[in-house]
Amino acid sequence: MSVTQTKPRPRLADVARQAGVSPATASRVLTGSARVRPETRQEVEDAIAQLGYVRNRAARSSGSRRVGSIAFVVCEDNARVFSEPFFPLMLRSVSRELASCDIQLVLLTVHSPRDYQTASRYLRSGHVDGALLASMHGGRPFDLHSLGIPVVLVGRPFGDDDGDEFSYVDADNVGGAKMAVQYLLKNGRTTVATVAGPPDMAPGVDRLRGYRTAMADAGLTDPGLIVFGDFGRVSAEHGLYRLLDRRPKIDAVFVASDLMAAGALRALRRTGRRVPEDVAVIGFEDSPLAQHTDPKLTTVRQPVEAMGARLATELLGLIARAGQEPTHVVLDTELVVRESA
Repeated sequence: MSVTQTKPRPRLADVARQAGVSPATASRVLTGSARVRPETRQEVEDAIAQLGYVRNRAARSSGSRRVGSIAFVVCEDNARVFSEPFFPLMLRSVSRELASCDIQLVLLTVHSPRDYQTASRYLRSGHVDGALLASMHGGRPFDLHSLGIPVVLVGRPFGDDDGDEFSYVDADNVGGAKMAVQYLLKNGRTTVATVAGPPDMAPGVDRLRGYRTAMADAGLTDPGLIVFGDFGRVSAEHGLYRLLDRRPKIDAVFVASDLMAAGALRALRRTGRRVPEDVAVIGFEDSPLAQHTDPKLTTVRQPVEAMGARLATELLGLIARAGQEPTHVVLDTELVVRESA
């Protein structure tokens, strides 16, 4: 008995490799973007012909029938999605914006490699008109170019590769963090530490950059004042214990999320430090949690609901106008002063 093996269909990545260009460039050729040199366009078109590449059937033009659904994809496990304040606030804002257009929001949480495979198949299958992607760690887990649907990212993409190829809506993480640290320094704090976010996520990187910029501007640089958390409460509590072991005289802490700030407050209380008398604490986000900590949390307000509304608007625009150039939106942050600093 003979067995005939079916040759896998060529993907966009295969076309890019054959043409000697990036997947982003190959995608621009397929969408008719003007941002491609004629000779490069010809190389991509030749590769498409040689490989017999056919765009995924999920890709739809602005005139094709739509299904009236949008996916909100969160790259975290369920426990984090439903326990951290950021995600429910964002989902509520996006859902409210889409409801006025009679569009359904579908939530997908992905964490394991199998989750990513399942979600990719779903997104390519024609069940949704577009997708919002949040909380991506490290390199993009999806081949976004091959999904065949418009995509908008929640926050700028991690790293610099193809950073301008996809639309995103973000908060000014760098500026917000810098503003918080400058406030601490101007109010007489001299040893300002930070519990930074994950180094494989853009918000973590950007908020740490803001901290470092403010400290460097003040002539203060000490790597021993930096520990990392995972945006969760427990990670920050443990991080504070490590900080206090090696720098017991810290008098302020900038913490990269409100949930982590709650963990930091617990650690300070357990080690006998008074807040803000001994150690001032500033968080980031201004989630509802910030008004229920003891003391109430000074924090950088991230406009989560405005971000959600803008994300929905940007994605609807991409769906309505195929081939539109990506947009990059960064919304302002502000410092909200309460009792902890």
